[in-house]
Amino acid sequence: MKRVSSKIVGLALGAALTAAALPAQAGLKDEAGINQGLLHLAAADKIRRECGSIGGRLFRAQSYANALKKAAAERGYSEAEIDAYINNDANKAAMRERRNAYFKSKGASNLDPASLCVLGQAEMANGSQIGQLLRAK
Repeated sequence: MKRVSSKIVGLALGAALTAAALPAQAGLKDEAGINQGLLHLAAADKIRRECGSIGGRLFRAQSYANALKKAAAERGYSEAEIDAYINNDANKAAMRERRNAYFKSKGASNLDPASLCVLGQAEMANGSQIGQLLRAK
């Protein structure tokens, strides 16, 4: 009987934690500035991974990510809520779609490393937020 009750408690606790995270996820989806920052990080990360002549400014990217997390915390989101939002598979898929749409709008493709290199060079030359997260090798 003890095993059954501990399983029920575990399930109930898991359901409660999931329910508690849902409002934050819905709220974080509406935080345009934070999501724009996450898009910048996602685009820069894809460019640095696919383009051999471009690397990432990893310390700068980590600082930028920390600043986004701090901004979310200042808006009342807990660290657990922020992490749940960032690590949610559906949110990750949506961000990949946004990133790929951004690439397409700039004439690049997530499936074409050469076009990502051209885009990365342009981002760095323009000094955009994405470009500031990248460096030429």
